Amino acid sequence: MGNFDEVWRRIRRHAGGTFHTITGLAFTYGVPGNYLRVTRDGNEVNRSLSKTNFRRAAEMMPSDGPGSFNGRQGPSCTWAILTDARIRD
Repeated sequence: MGNFDEVWRRIRRHAGGTFHTITGLAFTYGVPGNYLRVTRDGNEVNRSLSKTNFRRAAEMMPSDGPGSFNGRQGPSCTWAILTDARIRD
């Protein structure tokens, strides 16, 4: 995926935008620090996704889907964010 610091800047820049999981579930996220807080249907999901989680997942790219992110937290959201054109390009 190239320079991860640039990927993280894009992740931060697109906080609040709508993203979709591979199954089409919509979600948004906030980045209050070196982690993400995911919101679905107006409710914050009780889990933080760390910058380190994204760095390790980015090292596994390209990937066919979230199932390849064994051991990563929030694989559906992580994969959706990393494969989104706003983040990937």
